[in-house]
Amino acid sequence: MSLPLIALFIAAFAFGTTEFVIAGVLPEVAAGLGVTIPVAGYLVSGYAIGIAVGGPLLTFVTTRVARRTLLLGLIAVFTLGQLGCALAPDFAAMLALRIVIAVVHGTFFGIAMVVAIGLVAPERRGFAVALILSGLTVSNVVGVPLGAAIGTIWTWRATFWAMAALGLLASAAILLFVPRASGAAAVRPPLRREIGALGRQQVWSSLIVMMMLMIGQFVPFTYISPLLQDVTGLDANWVPWVLLLNGVGSTLGVFLGGRLADWKLMPAMIAMLALQSVVLLVLYLASPYPLPMIATVFVWGALNFAIGTPVQTRILGWTADAPSLASSLIPSGFNIGIALAASIGAAMLNAGLGYRSLPLIGAAALALALIVALISYAWEKHSRAIPPVSAQAIAAQ
Repeated sequence: MSLPLIALFIAAFAFGTTEFVIAGVLPEVAAGLGVTIPVAGYLVSGYAIGIAVGGPLLTFVTTRVARRTLLLGLIAVFTLGQLGCALAPDFAAMLALRIVIAVVHGTFFGIAMVVAIGLVAPERRGFAVALILSGLTVSNVVGVPLGAAIGTIWTWRATFWAMAALGLLASAAILLFVPRASGAAAVRPPLRREIGALGRQQVWSSLIVMMMLMIGQFVPFTYISPLLQDVTGLDANWVPWVLLLNGVGSTLGVFLGGRLADWKLMPAMIAMLALQSVVLLVLYLASPYPLPMIATVFVWGALNFAIGTPVQTRILGWTADAPSLASSLIPSGFNIGIALAASIGAAMLNAGLGYRSLPLIGAAALALALIVALISYAWEKHSRAIPPVSAQAIAAQ
């Protein structure tokens, strides 16, 4: 495994940890800043909005910046933002800092994906995408519990000091190992080409699949703790272990998806979408029974991220000639799907449907994603379209 990819993984791990660690210290943050826990919850939703909206905008205005330089700048803002969070005097300052970090988060993942696939041969693109995506899953398995533990042992502010240290580590890794030639600023496709790339059916259909995947995952996962306790009957002390198992499955799934994407991208994606729809139905059926439920949660987590890898690889492959704007929409698609999932889940619960019904919406979302993927693949085969060459290759012509 190459050192440049490891450096990008470390940075992805840092961003993933800071996005999700807030949930582990939310009560302490609320108490420390003098707000209620529901108000402190805006630190989570504000972060998601910052990624979805601010990420693409920042990507667009920084397209003339060399990618390695941009990555270093984004990590620098990340690190300073963590220091600001550790010293935040009130909730308003904390929220503003989180939104700034979220904007650079959205830009980072888009640029990091483009740099990663440029570092490997075309047949290894799925693995490169999987490695960057695994930074998010490993952050949930390792970074978030560790960050929460730091906040418990010391204070919640210590969690953000630790995040700043992680930012410095990521900066050093990128500075030392990512080549200077990883995407020069001079290779900038015209805006017309950037927008035109978004119009390719392989791109917008994959974004739809991505949002459906996130709805299928987060409608149940947002409420997984009460689902496991109230429906499955697990003691609250067991819930973190089940979530850890889900995280392990997610990490394994990322690399499984990477291998499948490098082998047979669309057939693998279609097969996994069909399987995940069935798994969500099994999740509904197994929810009253502890052992089957725990096993299903593991498989569910693995498939979620196994599907995510080929979806992102497809978007990057079909926007190779105009990658910056399209790649920044990948984290936006994820976070829009997450936001929709939270709203759908809340509406279902407010309607009195209960926690057990949530996986059924997930199954329906995955079935819709499957239909979109099948139509897109058939369309692609019928048109005999081939992915574009990279922007660098165009510039060299």
